[in-house]
Amino acid sequence: MKPYFNISPSDLSIFTINVFKSIGCSSQDAALAADVLISADLRGIDSHGVARLDGYVRLYENKRINTQPNIRIIREKKGVFTIEGDAGLGLVVAPKAMETAIEKTHQYGVSYGAVCNSNHFGIAAYHAMMALEHGYIGMAMTNASPLVAPTFSKERMLGTNPICYAIPAGKQAPFVLDMASSAAANGKLEIAERKNLKVPEGWLETKDGANTDDPKDLKEGGHLLPLGSDKNHGSHKGYGLGALVDILSGVLSGSSFGPWVPPFVSFLPVLPDMPGKGLGHFLGVMDIDGFIEKQEFLDRMDQWILRFKQAKTVDSNQPVIIHGEPEADMHRMRMEKGIPIIDKVANNLIALAEKYNLEHPFQ
Repeated sequence: MKPYFNISPSDLSIFTINVFKSIGCSSQDAALAADVLISADLRGIDSHGVARLDGYVRLYENKRINTQPNIRIIREKKGVFTIEGDAGLGLVVAPKAMETAIEKTHQYGVSYGAVCNSNHFGIAAYHAMMALEHGYIGMAMTNASPLVAPTFSKERMLGTNPICYAIPAGKQAPFVLDMASSAAANGKLEIAERKNLKVPEGWLETKDGANTDDPKDLKEGGHLLPLGSDKNHGSHKGYGLGALVDILSGVLSGSSFGPWVPPFVSFLPVLPDMPGKGLGHFLGVMDIDGFIEKQEFLDRMDQWILRFKQAKTVDSNQPVIIHGEPEADMHRMRMEKGIPIIDKVANNLIALAEKYNLEHPFQ
């Protein structure tokens, strides 16, 4: 499969902004939404970058996304608040909610925000890392398309429900844990399917509950497995993490939850009788200075990171990885060399360009 190498981030950003403007987003919202997607591609999370652009357009065409939302606080108590996303792009709603959490942290030292009536918000790391710019600890999570079966079940009840924590360090790169609560993110199956590849055993099962390595089985009624894959390998822990995200993002916020979460994927229907509005997010910010002197903490984080990097390894060619470092390295490389786009994704983006009569960089 031929990749289109050396698509510059700026060219890809301009194109993505123009697509969002074509479906009615303001210039400011289009730029913000594009920044979230391009950030994913730069960090090597190709499943959540521009590969998803046509998915947002599809939701807009199905009248599930409001490109001119009235995003507002509907409930608050000091540093705690709930935001109504008005069916806006999660790529826009979540960063604006995070800005509110940061502002409240300036005043209260900590803030947590629930978001209802939103949509898919891209990579969780983008939102959590916004706190790093202020020297704060950031957290972001969201519920998502119901694709994961709980331990002992074969019914899709939860999303991949990611969790991200972003923690600053001193001289070392920030610690950024961005993980799905399922055995694998759905985006990895999408990439494998585009490339006609098999996936590792333990990622998903067929509709009958049999192990499979064919990513296409997910669309045929199969389900993803929680982190841990099965009970003997700790799937109850992944199930618990996914449930926690769903409760905080959906039950607490007033959004839909569990199997009612409105799906991003096209092969799942929107269920009737939803118990809430849209899907939900949960965001948090903490001021380190409320716990410990900030510089002392940064020094201690550096010490923590360096010690883990020095840990003895099984393979001398594979050092211990600090969460966030591979993505930061990828970001630097792709800023310099460009973002690779495989042909199936490029063809989808070219189709969007033709639909909206836009110039595109995929020559």
